Amino acid sequence: MVYIPFYITEFMTRKFDAAIPVIAAYLDQQPQRVFQHRELAQLVHARAEEWRIPASLSARRCIDRLIRDGSLLRRVTLASEDYGPVTRYVWGEVSPYALALSIKPGAYLCHGSAVFLHGLNDLNPKTIYANKEQSQKPSPRGELSQGAIDRAFASKQRRSRYAFVWEGTRIVILSGKHTNRLEVGTVTGPDGETLQVTSLARTLVDIAVRPDYAGGVFQVLAAYEGARERVNVNAILAVLKKLDYRYPYHQAVGFYLSRAGFDPTKVARLKGFGLHFDFYLDYAIPPKNRVYDAEWQLFFPKGF
Repeated sequence: MVYIPFYITEFMTRKFDAAIPVIAAYLDQQPQRVFQHRELAQLVHARAEEWRIPASLSARRCIDRLIRDGSLLRRVTLASEDYGPVTRYVWGEVSPYALALSIKPGAYLCHGSAVFLHGLNDLNPKTIYANKEQSQKPSPRGELSQGAIDRAFASKQRRSRYAFVWEGTRIVILSGKHTNRLEVGTVTGPDGETLQVTSLARTLVDIAVRPDYAGGVFQVLAAYEGARERVNVNAILAVLKKLDYRYPYHQAVGFYLSRAGFDPTKVARLKGFGLHFDFYLDYAIPPKNRVYDAEWQLFFPKGF
């Protein structure tokens, strides 16, 4: 290790201090507000000459100095019960949505978070869902059977344990099927930031497939009702075709659309996928507490 005398270190630090306003002005203009340490280090290296940062001052020292300066850069830690903590560096004020997207590159907001961001309800959720897609896998082999469906929906919906907590908000990372980011776009978040999120049509399909991630079947129906004047049934059909699920989730989607008051002639198009099996609106509905809808060949909870 090369020893650098204290007075030289102090001199370099003072030179860096002169660059802080320039760095702040640059970061203020950037859409990205959440960084990994390596991203900030790469930024310091790339702009060191422009910002007149002494070559002998390491990126780590620069980052630490920005934090100590009391400027807008701060280090935050996302804690988890089952996984190691995640550290991020935040410039200015950011929402937990932006932090959620920073945990896994390429992730996007989905399910209940997408419902809120699309304005389908006004319940600012305390749990945020972000999807990091799996790699592409071969399609399952063999024919689907009624017995396989019954067994799959007899138990509760599996829930991701890949979760973190930050300032009272729980962030859950899902590992959804590979879709090549189907119907993922941008919305403006609550703090004015640009967020990656599933489209309205994709969101309605996703929450029918995994209702627990949207607050349960009653909240899913409320979202469908809120979307009635904003989404085209054909757009939902297109999403279902592209997702190409093994299970007949189109029966659940059709049931929700019917209950939410969508045009029956348009909703009937979902029957073109076929009605070959009895299906379930939710997981683990006790037999004594379920009702059968003959039109969609679907079991749903009593009182729904």
